[in-house]
Amino acid sequence: MAGGAPPSSGGPPVSSSSSSSSSGLPPPPPPPKILLAKPAGAAAAQRLGREDDSPAVVHRSRNAAQPGSLNLFSESWEFHTDRILPFLTENSDFTVIGIIGPPGVGKSTIMNELYGFDGSSPGMLPPFATHSDETRAMAKHCTTAIELRVSAERLILLDAQPVFSPSILVDMMRPDGSSAISVLNGEALSAELAHELLGVQLGVFLASVCNVLLVVSEGIHEFNMWQLMLTVDLLKHGIPDPSLLTAVYTQHSNSGLDKENKGNDQATSEEFLAAPVFVHSKLQNKDLAPSNTLLVRKALLKFFGSSSFKVNNSRTSSLNKMAEDLDSEQPYLFLLPMKVQHNLRKPQFESYLSMIGKLRDEILSMNGHPFARNITEREWLRNSAKIWELVKNSPTIADYCRTLQGSGLFRK
Repeated sequence: MAGGAPPSSGGPPVSSSSSSSSSGLPPPPPPPKILLAKPAGAAAAQRLGREDDSPAVVHRSRNAAQPGSLNLFSESWEFHTDRILPFLTENSDFTVIGIIGPPGVGKSTIMNELYGFDGSSPGMLPPFATHSDETRAMAKHCTTAIELRVSAERLILLDAQPVFSPSILVDMMRPDGSSAISVLNGEALSAELAHELLGVQLGVFLASVCNVLLVVSEGIHEFNMWQLMLTVDLLKHGIPDPSLLTAVYTQHSNSGLDKENKGNDQATSEEFLAAPVFVHSKLQNKDLAPSNTLLVRKALLKFFGSSSFKVNNSRTSSLNKMAEDLDSEQPYLFLLPMKVQHNLRKPQFESYLSMIGKLRDEILSMNGHPFARNITEREWLRNSAKIWELVKNSPTIADYCRTLQGSGLFRK
């Protein structure tokens, strides 16, 4: 499935031959396309290791109307259920992978890799926009709210806007310093406080609706994202498993099954958290030394020792071998080196391309945290909209906001 060219303005068609002959210029090239879902094919299935997509699903998705963007939210941060729904199916064999991190750490690049975009098709833009020289020069962000893409292998990929982002803060700020975005029950807040809370809300939302959540930081000594995820763990109380928030499900289930699961619903409704994968990107070669890697892993285990962000991995990946003697319940940790130009290449422990490939393979082979019940993609979307409303109206997050207001760190 690939996004088509934008619709015409509605006027009569103009012959390209007559147009080019009258102006003496060749016809303009077609506009670039944006991939909203990956084209099906043997190569794609082989790359991601799954070949269970039916031709009917692929054909229907390819011919669906493709907007230029699939964002979960409107400009006023209302959930875009109706807009996203046509791109999802009644399939229940899917995986939701989200990503969160500060600006410029390579989030969209990682998501494009998980999607399987190789850039070999001419005139095809990547599914997730990445930084250009212009956006870097203007210090602008590429992603607003949460962009969604769906692969042919039914991976639902969620690329969140950057946290701790000056350009996001500027966009949120009114001339009087208040926030233009209502992030908490319509309460008027300063832009700085609203920006802080929005990052927490995005973290809580992604941790609540994803099977796997990638948490990306830049450099080996940057731990702000670790602190944010501890905050997310503390404030997620009362946000249930999305598969347990469904009236639609009960219409397709018999009442006996619902009664049988009722007790389990109570027990697990507040226990779901996405499986975390902590990624540190743009590392110097010295940072990738085995001794440094082991120190970072030990620090990660100690930092999250009392939190809910633990993954029980029965197997140890090639990137986790140095922690075999540590606790078997541990968050995933991946270290990515900086991209090095070919003419400046020096000996490395491992190249960026090799490591990003390993990251892709490990993420796609992860089990993640399953939802309590099997639900379809469309049920997941509808229930995610309900989760977002619970996050916006969370009394726990409201109490946290009042604590920040009373701390004197933010303008009132």
